[in-house]
Amino acid sequence: MATVAQLRQQFRAGKQALIDGFLAARPSQAGAQTLLRRLARHVDDTLRALWAEAGMPSGCCLAAVGGYGRGELFPHSDVDVLVLLPDGDGADVHGPVKAAIEGFITSCWDVGLEIGSSVRTLDECLSESQADVTVQTALLEARPLAGEAGLFRELSRRFMRAMDAKAFFRAKTLEALQRHTKFDDTPYALEPNCKESPGGLRDLQMLIWIARAAGLGKTWKELSARGLITAFESRQLQRNEGQLRLIRARLHAVAGRREDRLVFDLQTAVAHSFGFQPTGAQRASEVLMRRYYWAAKAVTQLHQILLLNLEEQINGSQQDLLHPLDGHPEFLDRGRMLEVATDDLYQRDPHAILRTFLVYQQTPGIKGLSARTLRALYNARGLMDAAWRRDPVNRATFIAMLRQPEGQTHAFRLMNQTSVLGRYLWVFRAIVGQMQHDLFHIYTVDAHTLN
Repeated sequence: MATVAQLRQQFRAGKQALIDGFLAARPSQAGAQTLLRRLARHVDDTLRALWAEAGMPSGCCLAAVGGYGRGELFPHSDVDVLVLLPDGDGADVHGPVKAAIEGFITSCWDVGLEIGSSVRTLDECLSESQADVTVQTALLEARPLAGEAGLFRELSRRFMRAMDAKAFFRAKTLEALQRHTKFDDTPYALEPNCKESPGGLRDLQMLIWIARAAGLGKTWKELSARGLITAFESRQLQRNEGQLRLIRARLHAVAGRREDRLVFDLQTAVAHSFGFQPTGAQRASEVLMRRYYWAAKAVTQLHQILLLNLEEQINGSQQDLLHPLDGHPEFLDRGRMLEVATDDLYQRDPHAILRTFLVYQQTPGIKGLSARTLRALYNARGLMDAAWRRDPVNRATFIAMLRQPEGQTHAFRLMNQTSVLGRYLWVFRAIVGQMQHDLFHIYTVDAHTLN
């Protein structure tokens, strides 16, 4: 049996070799995914050895929870574990069992594992998960590592039986709103947190958590098979998730610590680790940040689509709340959300893209865009080319939006979230300039009349 000192040397050397190999290899999404899985397996092996060395009683179980429970571990992420005890052993842990648990946790730190541990009985796990959505989320992706496998299976069975998918959905969406507010509700922060900011990895993890809690699937492919997303959206989610994983893994490796923010001091170093070089037009860090923003923007849009579809699956369809919209036959009111009447509306009539936001602005009570509309806009990105931006009908629609008595802020924010504003913004100054000319003309005519 290896000593703690030997395990420490093996663990640290093995981890560093994995990180060094990752940094030396060509940056790729597959390489990042391989690193995360190998780091998790490396920690698995170390924990199992420490568990055996601690002499834990046969009735106990060691489980990986949280992000580590997914079988993925970023270079400097915490290692979250649960020591699961049989019912009746919680408050009365003493003697050899207590000593074994304390020795195991101490040895984890001695080896160099940045461990977050909890010690609970089966009943305590269930009661804590009902009271705290953070505990509930951590247990949702738990997997057994060592000890009594039957105890873990019983926990999993009772945990899923007690799961209230509707309550979990409400809690996670509220949590996401609070998190987005904390990070200024934009994926375009100058120093974004690639895990927690809007459009970051947490938004993707949240969708999978909700789907798992409702028994709707555990992967993007499974969600696609159930019709919650299209095959194209599934591929887009997988690709952009891979890009964010790669950036975060490189960030950890370059920083040499747990750092999820792309702070200015690290952006250039991370960019160079990708092989990006400065050109006359832009710095290496700008190339990196453009890639990050592209991925985060796509995640933001796809997150909205899938979250609305999950809500409908969990809380029930709003088909009975579907009504025609007076004066706008191409749109419907779906439970106070604006919905396109047909999926191919924008393909048949690209002018309807901007008209969507004018109708949203003009219709009292409409709260946002439905999943069907968001999907149609996402699939219409290719239509918003230079000819579309120069189109006088679109210019007139945009001017009409500016001239509305209210609602510009909400409409433009929605346009920004769906990437429409960015594709049209370059003509904004020309439009405003024309409006200024018109206003000046109106003012001078009125002044002349008054005189």
